[in-house]
Amino acid sequence: MALGRPSCRRRALRSLGAAAALCAAHSAGAQPSDMAVKAAFLSKFGSYVGWPGTAGAGPINLCLVGSDPFGRFIEDAVRGQQVGGRPLRLQRLASAEGAGGCHIAFVQGSSPVATGAMLQSLRGKPVLTVTDSRGGGQQGMVHFVIHQGRVRFHIDDAGAAQSRLSISSRLLGLAVSVKQRR
Repeated sequence: MALGRPSCRRRALRSLGAAAALCAAHSAGAQPSDMAVKAAFLSKFGSYVGWPGTAGAGPINLCLVGSDPFGRFIEDAVRGQQVGGRPLRLQRLASAEGAGGCHIAFVQGSSPVATGAMLQSLRGKPVLTVTDSRGGGQQGMVHFVIHQGRVRFHIDDAGAAQSRLSISSRLLGLAVSVKQRR
């Protein structure tokens, strides 16, 4: 997992804390848009996920598969970010074809059926899939929801394990719910 050294853990927790603070600000009246908060979370998830064979030196690829609901928010959130010393790179893909090179994939098709087909094509690959309740249909390993007026998420840790991904207990602890491994 990318959180080996204590100093890296502290930095990662501060980063996710900043995203959580956006959520708190959202509920307290500062009101960043839901999409800005989701983009901030997306840019931080990689610090809490372990991929098989991640010793490489290349970038961590955050892909938007299908439609892009974030606009400039995702570009602002990704700018200058690193995961375990590796740069975070944003890619936009029209379909799930080629998404096997992604580490994190936000999947949103033009319909719930299209989203489900994209998720199915990524099943079993070491790609953290993320979806949004606004898109309806099937859910990724991380699924954004609005819970008690704040952007939150559900985590399918069992699905992540099937794709050989390890999600940090720190991220699991922030989820509204966690589907456990068996």
